[in-house]
Amino acid sequence: MTLSEILSNEELRQHEFPVAKNKIFLGHAGVCPLPRRVAQAMIDCANGATLGDQEAFVMHKIAETRKAGAKLLNCEPDEVSLVGPTSLALSLVAAGLKFRKGDNILIYHDDYPSNVYPWLALADQGVKVRLLNTRGLGIIRAIDVMGQVDENTRLVALASNHFISGYRLDRNAVGKFLRERGILFCLDAIQTLGAFPTTVENVDFLAADSHKWLLGPCGAGLLYVKKDLQEKLNPPIYGWHNVRNPNFVAQAKIEFRSGAAKFEAGTHNLIGLVGLLAAMELALELGVENIASELLRKRAWLVPALQAKGFVVLNAEPKAENASGITTFFTQGKDLAPLHQKLADAGVIASLRTDRKGQNYIRLSPHFYTTDAELQRVVELL
Repeated sequence: MTLSEILSNEELRQHEFPVAKNKIFLGHAGVCPLPRRVAQAMIDCANGATLGDQEAFVMHKIAETRKAGAKLLNCEPDEVSLVGPTSLALSLVAAGLKFRKGDNILIYHDDYPSNVYPWLALADQGVKVRLLNTRGLGIIRAIDVMGQVDENTRLVALASNHFISGYRLDRNAVGKFLRERGILFCLDAIQTLGAFPTTVENVDFLAADSHKWLLGPCGAGLLYVKKDLQEKLNPPIYGWHNVRNPNFVAQAKIEFRSGAAKFEAGTHNLIGLVGLLAAMELALELGVENIASELLRKRAWLVPALQAKGFVVLNAEPKAENASGITTFFTQGKDLAPLHQKLADAGVIASLRTDRKGQNYIRLSPHFYTTDAELQRVVELL
């Protein structure tokens, strides 16, 4: 199956993406609807698990899921842990590192809370938490990061793409700069994984659940930990799976398992894991580069169409590497809740978001299977 086949064959599109039968779904930066094949994989797993040990039924899928994750991230399978929500994965990194008194970390206060609270909590350990200054909401340039770290900065934690502005971080430029200075780089990649190439050559830690652009289930995600950092990151959770226990006999000394299993304390979310695997296989089949090109094409049409309606579009003229699948617009000082409701009443699923100052925005996040006709219909409704 290819993108062109999906967009040129309405029967195929609605079969593979049932939500398209009665909705225009532009909320993929929030919580996605499941494609048919992802839902079917989970249904098959649940049905098969009624016939015996549900873990044994899908144990072989764990290795397959690590391999698929490694292909998406361009890393080794044993660097990919299957830990579920982004919040959990980021918390494992934040709580698992050892910081010295006087260390500081750099974060962006207006990132999604999942990538803020785990780091703010480190202040209780004497870690200084620095808040990144930017020129606009979610506009994080490499030069901004470069100018706000110093010799005591131990880690920088940022999102690969801002959830409101849609500004996509130049993660490679940031990562190369930080690595040259021995500063760790942690990436919240939930807003790009499955939509844009998101590889880890210049990243030390990465976390992403699958329920947005990857088109997978909630609570089934990936945690990447660079191989040479796995021994230095000790998770604050302990269980039968990540601590050595030969023959399931608890030992007097806690010794973590090596590799990706170190960060997986207990039994896997098996049905979610099967859905995650199906979602990653779909992205790999279509080609993430192809998906990215299609999303940028859609955004290139949406921005001027919204501006022609009199709306202000965030991140309206980014560099190519900073554009994403998110298009967010507003009218200064105007409450957009009624307009958001009008869209919902017409079967258009978009997101209403609000910034720290109380300004609200409508966020459109179409995916590759969204048609041009659907986007035109949405603009007509505004």
